[in-house]
Amino acid sequence: MRTGTIAGQALTLEVLPALGASVLGLRAASGRPVLRVVDPARVETSSQSACFVMLPYANRIAGARFPFGGEEVQLRPTTKDGLAQHGDVRNRPWRVERVTDAHLRATFDSRDFLGTDGPGMNWPWVFTALVEYRLHGPHLDTTVSLTNADSREMPAGMGLHPYLARMHGGVDPTLTFDAALTYDTDGQMLPTGPARPLRPEEDFRVPTAIGERTFDRVYTAWDGVLRLDWGTRALVLTADPVYSHLTVFTAPDGSLALEPVSHATNALNLAAQGVGGTDLKTLVPGQTLAGTVRLTLEGEW
Repeated sequence: MRTGTIAGQALTLEVLPALGASVLGLRAASGRPVLRVVDPARVETSSQSACFVMLPYANRIAGARFPFGGEEVQLRPTTKDGLAQHGDVRNRPWRVERVTDAHLRATFDSRDFLGTDGPGMNWPWVFTALVEYRLHGPHLDTTVSLTNADSREMPAGMGLHPYLARMHGGVDPTLTFDAALTYDTDGQMLPTGPARPLRPEEDFRVPTAIGERTFDRVYTAWDGVLRLDWGTRALVLTADPVYSHLTVFTAPDGSLALEPVSHATNALNLAAQGVGGTDLKTLVPGQTLAGTVRLTLEGEW
């Protein structure tokens, strides 16, 4: 697939416009990977990329259905266990509208998939979206926006799903972020109720090594900052307040997915059940949801 590449003094970014405007790779000027290394020849879905965008909702929807506006909305299941997962833009083509040395902009319009031979949109509302990647100094800024282009109110959410390179020189980093609450989940990793205070083994408010533990956990009451520290170098992620939730996922390939998202997993159903704090958004026609996530390199990259 064709790639779009932008480069600055400290970072080089490769993007796949035909596959959700997903990130193929992010490297420091030394060549050291910041996100996980993927084989371009083997990337067939966004789940095999280094980072992808989740729109018009993030993470999982139980049974691929939810109530909204007095109606029961049924989506096509996208997982083997009957869930709808990670939105409906991550494996679809986006249009690159602008590319400069250090800036790439891509747009998406769900109306482009009405009446096509392929699968139509798995979302009953019309929407548009934008992603912009900007490199400046040691920073990558990723700005995502979602606009309701329908004539009806629309539930809305978004997120980023970066897979971060974990081991550098045989060193496993410490992870630090300030979040006070998390969710209990069932066998499908769906929350069973409102967020609760952390147990000691779930708390990363002091630098903590992941070690051999595995995680697939959503946090909230998060201040929007996290840090991975290898000693001689560190990576800092800073998210706008719209990203009120953080998913921590130890991927099977050994990478670490740290996903800023705008709402709780299965928020569409939780909110309908009266569970508070899910941060599900509703957009009126023409309204936009937007936010930026920054990755910053510190130390010897």
